[in-house]
Amino acid sequence: MSQESFISHEADAAAVAAREGPLRYYLRGQSTGLGRYILEQTLFALLGGIPGLVGIGLRALAYRLILSSDGPPVVEDRVRLAQPANIHLGRQVYLDHGVYLHACPQGIFIGDRTFVMHGSELHVYNFRGLPHSGIWVGENGFIGEFCLIRGQGGVHIGRSVLLAPRVQLLAVEHIFQDAHRPVMEQGIIARGIRIGDGAWIGAGAIILDGVTVGEGAVGGAGAVVTHDIPPFAVAVGVPARVVRQREAPPPPSEFPPLSPERPHRLWR
Repeated sequence: MSQESFISHEADAAAVAAREGPLRYYLRGQSTGLGRYILEQTLFALLGGIPGLVGIGLRALAYRLILSSDGPPVVEDRVRLAQPANIHLGRQVYLDHGVYLHACPQGIFIGDRTFVMHGSELHVYNFRGLPHSGIWVGENGFIGEFCLIRGQGGVHIGRSVLLAPRVQLLAVEHIFQDAHRPVMEQGIIARGIRIGDGAWIGAGAIILDGVTVGEGAVGGAGAVVTHDIPPFAVAVGVPARVVRQREAPPPPSEFPPLSPERPHRLWR
């Protein structure tokens, strides 16, 4: 757990809502401005519930007005987007039915050809001023059904990472040392979570704040990961412990061997 810790003693959500007023608090959590909120909600009301290819095609055109995308976004019906101005989608990203992205304030970035499946929630509601809040997902990833990613401390997911259904990545912890005060009044601490390229996190596993899962590592189904998993290790159990080491692939050679059927040619 090498990530730097950040502690916030800012007020909890209920206190902030009481201080700002419920309407202002709600609008600030949903959008980056009143004008954008009206545009976003109009598009959601008109297009958000249209199923099938017609709905996907209409949203691919219209949603580029409210979020950043490297190509036409593939968004199924009943997808909820909060603060879409802070959402960036790569090429051929797929958001399945019922996905919820809440991108306050520094954003959610999803790489090319990544699938986010039914009912998953990527949530970055940082009202406590944490400096590294956000969710970054690499290309060719797969986020299974009903996964939960909380990004207050920052969640960085590498390329070609597989998250099985109902995985939870929780990059935030509550401070609870003072037994005479409610936990929600004591602030939070966030170190962040990192998942290396090519890792696989099994169904129902929970990754807690401050954990790094190394490249090619495997977290077993139902594991509760409280410490780092080394590259290419397999960790299972509650709390998770390493039970074996996978063999790392050999590094690519600088010059691939020549095929006898295709001899090397020197181009002039």
